Amino acid sequence: MQIVVFKLGEEHFAVETERVQSINDTMGITKVPKAPSYIKGLINLRGSIKSLVDINLLLNVTPGTEQNNIIILTVKDEEIGITVDEVEEVLDIDEKSIQRLDEEAAKEQPYIKGILNYDEKLLTIIDIDKLLK
Repeated sequence: MQIVVFKLGEEHFAVETERVQSINDTMGITKVPKAPSYIKGLINLRGSIKSLVDINLLLNVTPGTEQNNIIILTVKDEEIGITVDEVEEVLDIDEKSIQRLDEEAAKEQPYIKGILNYDEKLLTIIDIDKLLK
């Protein structure tokens, strides 16, 4: 299993690479009036308009001072962008090394696939479909 590791504030998260379409630098964002608070706006990526989601709000994480990257993900046949502080690396991991949440925590946060202790960092692996349903 391959994952893309990214940083939000002081925390590290990861999504499966099979969901990632591209990683881009931050670009112009067009605000959308009356959009839900987690929608940052729209971006124009090579002539294709994509919704940009503020993943910090959905994960309840305080973002860093500067969000430098946008990850374009496929969620239910739609491409959306998420803003992250920084994309750090792509890792090949063994799924058996992922620590699953206990049942109670999994009910509270069903979008977390598990936790991975890697290189003295705790990576929270996100199920992007459950987070962005």
